[in-house]
Amino acid sequence: MKQSDKIRIIITDDHKIIREGICSLLANNEEIEIVGDASNGAEALDLLATTPADVVLMDVNMPVMDGYEATRAIHEQYPDTKVVALSVLNDETCIHRMLESGALGYILKSSGKEELFMAIKLVYNGTPYISSDAAMQLLDRVINPLQEGETHGNESNILSKREMEVLALIAEGYTNAEIADKLFTSKRTIETHRQNILEKTKSKNTAKLIKYAFQNKLIA
Repeated sequence: MKQSDKIRIIITDDHKIIREGICSLLANNEEIEIVGDASNGAEALDLLATTPADVVLMDVNMPVMDGYEATRAIHEQYPDTKVVALSVLNDETCIHRMLESGALGYILKSSGKEELFMAIKLVYNGTPYISSDAAMQLLDRVINPLQEGETHGNESNILSKREMEVLALIAEGYTNAEIADKLFTSKRTIETHRQNILEKTKSKNTAKLIKYAFQNKLIA
């Protein structure tokens, strides 16, 4: 493959160690060129304004501008640039939101180097791709849909460790800003976590979320 034919990649993740790790994984791939990296969606958009890319690897939960908002903006402003969501979140709500926002691929951070490259190449060529583990979960929901009021075993499994921490602080009455201070992160990140928790638990508001959390023993 000629240098000009390489797939140009931008890596967007709020953790520098993740960005560097992905760069290392793809560094020796002759079909890929890393043209830049960003720590949030806003930086990715700024970078695209001066640095064209074929594919953006996009984290979901980030400060300043999260993956959902950034993906929608890229889809509108740079329609030729494809987005592959790269996340630790293996849940139906997150996958649907990213795909609805315009992502053409969704891969888990637990995936291997070969699957990551396959996802990039397929999406670059216009073929949608969902990580095998995530796809199996979606398939399970289709085959075994939840009836109203039913749950899939331990409800805490649907929330990440950080979401459980945020939920506990919400239950104690802390605001998003106060939670952000306690967890040493941004208010925007906490707002994203709160929204994800509401969607995962199908709670319409904070009061219903707290009731749900107590009923399902997510908090004591």
